[in-house]
Amino acid sequence: MKCSARFCLMKRTLQTLGAYFSRDLYFVKKLSNLVGDDGFEMNHVLVSLWYIMGLWPLVYSMLLIPSGRSSKGISPVWPFVTFSIFGGAYALLPYFIIWRPPPPSIKEGERESWPLNFLESKLTAGLLATVGLGLIVYAGLAPGDWKEFFQYFRESKFVHATCLDFTLLSAFAPFWVYNDMTSRKCYDKTSWLLPLSIVPFLGPALYLLLRPPLTTMPVSLESTLKSD
Repeated sequence: MKCSARFCLMKRTLQTLGAYFSRDLYFVKKLSNLVGDDGFEMNHVLVSLWYIMGLWPLVYSMLLIPSGRSSKGISPVWPFVTFSIFGGAYALLPYFIIWRPPPPSIKEGERESWPLNFLESKLTAGLLATVGLGLIVYAGLAPGDWKEFFQYFRESKFVHATCLDFTLLSAFAPFWVYNDMTSRKCYDKTSWLLPLSIVPFLGPALYLLLRPPLTTMPVSLESTLKSD
């Protein structure tokens, strides 16, 4: 029994969508190391992008938690940064909307305790920049994979959404770099880094490596007064 032209077209469309969905699910499993060695080599550019997306939450943690906290009475930043590990920019956008300056004062001793001691560490910033640079070089040394990657970008919803996520994170980063500069009162000394922050990932990572320590932020003496 022959099917109508419209029904056949719909059937082919559903089969195509099912194939794309299956491929996207396979990509996620493969990139998450949930699929063993099955002989298929993942696109190097896509692998690099995947792991860089895993580094972006650390970049935003280092920009938002020390100096991007919202004024008192507004939701804390850490839940949004935590969920950005899974949701990327889409998890941070609500915080960007409700954020209100200035940031609250840092309590005495907070700089030397977790998580600020980790987020302010030059070792953390250096490792972040080094790993990010290595991933970009890894993608750059695979010129033959770029054509395949652009094909994935056109056909795969997963790759398309990931690229959009990367673009949003890159676009918002210069603002938060500027906010961090002004909060540390180091704009005059580090303003040359602001234009570089538009370079996706590497620009903000370089700023985090070269920014001054968190000594100029206002400090609350609440704990000292209580102890007295």
